[in-house]
Amino acid sequence: MKNVILAVTLLFLTCCSKEKSIALEIQQDSAVITKTDPLGNVPEPVKQSRIKILQNLNSEIMQALKSKNYQRFSEFIHPEKGVQFSMYAYVRPGTDKHFGRKEFTEYISTPTKFTWGEKDGSGDLLVISLKDYLETWVFKRDFTRSEFYLNEFKGTGNSLNNLQKTYPGLDFTENYIPGSEKYGGMDWNALRFVFEEFLGEYYLVAVVNDQWTI
Repeated sequence: MKNVILAVTLLFLTCCSKEKSIALEIQQDSAVITKTDPLGNVPEPVKQSRIKILQNLNSEIMQALKSKNYQRFSEFIHPEKGVQFSMYAYVRPGTDKHFGRKEFTEYISTPTKFTWGEKDGSGDLLVISLKDYLETWVFKRDFTRSEFYLNEFKGTGNSLNNLQKTYPGLDFTENYIPGSEKYGGMDWNALRFVFEEFLGEYYLVAVVNDQWTI
């Protein structure tokens, strides 16, 4: 009789252990889906796949900017949330210029000028068209030759960087061009893309430039 009771007890404990294991796996899968931490605690195969996807997206966006293929660029914009452009590391939701995909397509071929913000140092307003902004500010240097980083800031200066606070849990890429010895490394530039997943695909929600500021 004692042997029967012992066997039943062991069977019960084994079942409980399996249920806890299954529950833990479900919680881990849920964490991947919600992405509260971009690449933390993600299974290695999933992590590597996501890195490859984001790296390819980053490269395609850069090529679209370099070739001035803005129709192609518009396809990367988030279908519902649109994309925000920030002149410097400190992003200002509600103040920085924002375009939905339809608005971007409408204004990219017009001379309509927008106020993008104040230039560091002089305080002068940058007032130019969307096309000019992409060509003279966003892609001010050939970032296709830059260093690539994922969810990491290589370019750091004296400007406040609130990207992760503004876009918590989202993946971002940084395309970094080091400064020259001539200027003590202070002439570095960085171009960052922030991505958000939508219906199984990643889209741009922010384009952020960064450089040394006074």
